[in-house]
Amino acid sequence: MNYSEVLAKLRKDNGYTQLEAANFICEHSGKAYNVKNISGWENGKAMPPIEQFLLLCEFYGVRDIQETFRGEAAISRDDVQKLNSLGKSRVKEYIAMLLENTLFREAVADEDSRQSRRYIKLYNIPVAAGFGEFLDSDDYEDFEVDETVPDEADFAVRVSGDSMLPRFVDGQIVFIREQQTLDIGDIGIFLLNGDAFIKRLGQAELISLNKKYDPIELGEFDSLRVFGKVVG
Repeated sequence: MNYSEVLAKLRKDNGYTQLEAANFICEHSGKAYNVKNISGWENGKAMPPIEQFLLLCEFYGVRDIQETFRGEAAISRDDVQKLNSLGKSRVKEYIAMLLENTLFREAVADEDSRQSRRYIKLYNIPVAAGFGEFLDSDDYEDFEVDETVPDEADFAVRVSGDSMLPRFVDGQIVFIREQQTLDIGDIGIFLLNGDAFIKRLGQAELISLNKKYDPIELGEFDSLRVFGKVVG
């Protein structure tokens, strides 16, 4: 069969009318085509432009154009070399349009997929929500996160204890934007006299959300460092 006969067969095998094919092209190309155009392409009186041909292939579920229309699995480099300059330019144009359509483009390689993943540091020693523990800056694992984790998050920690209930529970992973200062009322990660805490910053005190824990007052000789702000 020639290409026009294949187009007609594809449409009929998929149970579409010429009007449905024309409407699909109009909808996705923004250009006016009608039954007369489809009929002309199917009886060989005209050839569809590349964009419209690719739309028909998409509409009919064609995934291997070369095999479908020529009965061949692939086109060789020698075939392309036999073309004149105009033919080669058409091939390049054709390939470029195919690559723009995910229906004909190879799936992203595993390596590319891995590179697109996002990882942040997850510290292995939890910050205490009730009692202080040291946050070891070298003791962490690369933790893969998804789109639900804020882009501004720089690292993550696990909560230990219940002093930040009900918002943060024991074992919960929280995400932190690294910064050295916080505003009053911000919840952050603090290093107080060598112990790491997740608390709300108050006026000269660190505050637990769980009311059964008293605020930790900050004295003149206390050593306080801010690791960052909780963002998720």
